[in-house]
Amino acid sequence: MDRIVDLDGAAAEVAARAPGWRAAGLVVGELTWRDAAAPWPQGLETDRARVGDPDSMGVLVSGPRETVLSVVLFRGGWADVDYLGDEDAGALAASGIDSAAVFGLRLAAWVVRVFGERAGRRSRG
Repeated sequence: MDRIVDLDGAAAEVAARAPGWRAAGLVVGELTWRDAAAPWPQGLETDRARVGDPDSMGVLVSGPRETVLSVVLFRGGWADVDYLGDEDAGALAASGIDSAAVFGLRLAAWVVRVFGERAGRRSRG
């Protein structure tokens, strides 16, 4: 898989926004990492130091009334983004991510989409 996005940089984007999300009442889960060099089936790690060649990084954000946003970013420049909201659920478009900064902006927009403007105002990193 091509290395288009710096996953450590993307993790820093999550870390910069997490305090604002928490202040807005959201719960930000631990980051998860998958190691491309690990034998199949590749498990997920929460300790970045245990992952030598990361090919994905994920985060789960939850809010009131069991609202959930799940984001898994792949170093190839796309993400799997799924959500369960108050009145709907689904997947959000997540391709063409070419940097950690772009990921941070897209992540902030997904949080607003799922949790509303209040969370978005608090997540500006």
